Amino acid sequence: MEANPRSTGRLPAAFLTPGSSSFMDFLADHSPELLPGNRKLPEGIVEAPHGTTIVAATFPGGVVLAGDRRATMGNMIAQRDMQKVFPADEYSAVGIAGSAGLAVEMVKLFQLELEHFEKVEGATLSLEGKANRLSTMIRGNLGMAMQGLAVVPLFAGWDEGREQGRIFSYDVTGGRSEEHGFAATGSGSIFARGSMKKLYRSDLTEEQATTLVVQALYDAADDDSATGGPDMARRIFPIVTVITDEGFRRLTEEESSELARSVTERRLEQPEGPRASLL
Repeated sequence: MEANPRSTGRLPAAFLTPGSSSFMDFLADHSPELLPGNRKLPEGIVEAPHGTTIVAATFPGGVVLAGDRRATMGNMIAQRDMQKVFPADEYSAVGIAGSAGLAVEMVKLFQLELEHFEKVEGATLSLEGKANRLSTMIRGNLGMAMQGLAVVPLFAGWDEGREQGRIFSYDVTGGRSEEHGFAATGSGSIFARGSMKKLYRSDLTEEQATTLVVQALYDAADDDSATGGPDMARRIFPIVTVITDEGFRRLTEEESSELARSVTERRLEQPEGPRASLL
């Protein structure tokens, strides 16, 4: 009588056989119920926390990806200090907007997908390839999106081939678009994009680019109740990450707090924010 692999603590032979370089394909073959898009939902209206605003901007040496910290559930604040920006691998990052639980789960699966590919193939995917893999994962969540649990991330990274930072945005069907200069997604994106449109320049330094995205998040929070601004009392500040040829780096708590404080203090003098020249 053949022993049950689970009872013996051994993995089935299929799990030890080399196959596709895609972890998602492997999971679809052996445990499809673990894929986010295959989860069963309860009947009726599903009310779940949603992440809000993510922004990104390129500069000559790389790209900055940042997000506010608020998650909402209807008209309520579900969480004040949610993390919405994650490293995908050493040279890329993803920021999440939409259904918070599914989005975080998708990011973890995406991280595993990239790690699995590197271990099987012995090489990393190109930035374009990473963007395509994420597109496939979002498309697999279309059923959930049609029921109100959409995930709409922003993906950014350093392209080693082109030697520049790049940004990719997505729609709920997995449609992918490359953004040039700056981009935003989430409920406050229209206000954040308008802010960056007036302040962005192609010759920004890294410091100026990080200031730009914090200014944009401040403007988003100013007009969108679902976006959280810097919370000085609770010491909750935007998550700001920088990706260059040296890899992914998240600003420290001290750096992000100082950046948020400087922006907030200037807003006491200019509540509407810095002015762009007319010509």
